[in-house]
Amino acid sequence: MKVIIAGGGIGGLTAALFLHKAGVPCKVYEKVPEIGHLGVGITLLPHAVKALDEIGLMAPLDRLGVRTDRMIFRTRGGQAVWDAPRGLKAGYDVPQITAHRADIHTVLLDAVAARMPAGTLTLDAAFESATETGDGVVATFRRADGSTFTDHGDVLVGADGIHSAVRRHLNPDEGAPRWSGLLLWRGSVDWPVVLDGHTIINSGGMTRKFIFYPIGPGKTPGTQLMNWACVIRAAAPGSPTPGREDWDREARAEVLHPILQDFTVPETDIRAMVDATPVFWDFPMCDRDPLASWTRGRITLLGDAAHPMYPFGANGSAQAILDARMLGQICGQGGDPAAALLAYEAARLGPVNEVVAGNRMGGPERVIDEVEARIRDLPGQRFDDLETIMPLAEREAIVNGYSRIAGFATEQMR
Repeated sequence: MKVIIAGGGIGGLTAALFLHKAGVPCKVYEKVPEIGHLGVGITLLPHAVKALDEIGLMAPLDRLGVRTDRMIFRTRGGQAVWDAPRGLKAGYDVPQITAHRADIHTVLLDAVAARMPAGTLTLDAAFESATETGDGVVATFRRADGSTFTDHGDVLVGADGIHSAVRRHLNPDEGAPRWSGLLLWRGSVDWPVVLDGHTIINSGGMTRKFIFYPIGPGKTPGTQLMNWACVIRAAAPGSPTPGREDWDREARAEVLHPILQDFTVPETDIRAMVDATPVFWDFPMCDRDPLASWTRGRITLLGDAAHPMYPFGANGSAQAILDARMLGQICGQGGDPAAALLAYEAARLGPVNEVVAGNRMGGPERVIDEVEARIRDLPGQRFDDLETIMPLAEREAIVNGYSRIAGFATEQMR
């Protein structure tokens, strides 16, 4: 079997490496003419780290990133509603790692270059169309100069993101992504170490939150590269999606100043953190309604092309990695190519659509929304005894229940 992958991001490259491990030849086509140092921080949850360890990538990721040992969820007023260990300290046999997206991408690119045949990855190759033949599928790609070329394989995998051209080929009437009504700002900056240097702090729930965590070493002693993100509600869920020109715009710090006044973060000055960030971006937080099927004949989808999701719960990249592992395992078993894609879909579509639905409700951070709703009428919106506001069992049901839905509860990984 030969697999053609449209999209050379985290999902597409991870799929290539799992296919290579399984002895399945593949080619990866990426639309950009040059790989840039793009993005900000990503959390690799334990199930994703464990999958990447299977293809020998945990060690380089561990060297580049930061192990997360603790997660704190707080109200906007600064009161903790969940404070728990993560990664190895939570009983997993692999760490939870935060890192810059570009560093993760580089690790994958280096592994593809070192292990796979020359020419596995082709840049400046945007997917345009596909035609199934009696013995496979012919994919057409377009270069920036307008010229086109084709490749023939047994199957085609669309791993080309939320604006997937392969998904549009399969679902031409679907339309634009669905806007949650939420706006997200994100950036990274060298910043003094906070607490032990291995902690994620999340203040506020789904519609007004600020989160920050380290993703690598800083440039000077006593600093780390700190990733931060801020979310506010700007419109009702399902409002018309902002135009493509509003995706990943460079933002201005002064826009966030009045929003940041709502947050109490005792460990550091988050306004100063934002002001110190030289360049950062805002974009509309979007996903798509889950599909009933990703597969048609010899064509299927993977990662954000299959199931774009809100970034609550830090599961977007993790689920793409799990897709890639399953695709590699099933294609490696041989047999009918179209049947292999259906088996891959059967294993992944149902579980990952549950994650999409969970993220629309706020993911594990929903525990903050629940507490904030119950203290809305209290003086200063503060509680004296969290247990009387929301017992531990209820909080565990939200946070640990999400871990089980997403597939990284400790008992699921033994």
